[in-house]
Amino acid sequence: MKILVDADALPGAARDILFRAAQRVKIMMIFVANKPLRMPDSEFISFEIVGQGFDVADARLVELLEAGDITVTADIPLAAEVVAKGGVAVDPRGQLYCESNIKERLFVRDFMDTLRKSGATTGGPLPYGKKECQAFANQLDRLLAKKRD
Repeated sequence: MKILVDADALPGAARDILFRAAQRVKIMMIFVANKPLRMPDSEFISFEIVGQGFDVADARLVELLEAGDITVTADIPLAAEVVAKGGVAVDPRGQLYCESNIKERLFVRDFMDTLRKSGATTGGPLPYGKKECQAFANQLDRLLAKKRD
């Protein structure tokens, strides 16, 4: 098992949580982004830079994914691909995506996208704060505990 990370828009606090988890549980973590990011020197952490373009990083993450891997992403279509391929997806706010909720999440995402395209102001996500950071850390700990059992 490994953890794959959609690192392009990952909050710094979530990245720090992942760095510490990789060291603590000695799990391979691959960060994928289309721009350089600062990574700590660790035998458990690697970084892949991909070319620019729509969903290039997502395609690489799906390519690297094996059943049972954990993927960290806020991208709901990517999360749907991860779940379909037998992986586990979690967003940086601690929301777990699974077979029982991914279709609903995709529907809501598409609905909100349609609203925005029609000119409606829908607002964006709330700021990433301590509450979201803690929810992510807790969810990650639960996932890693399950995988070790």
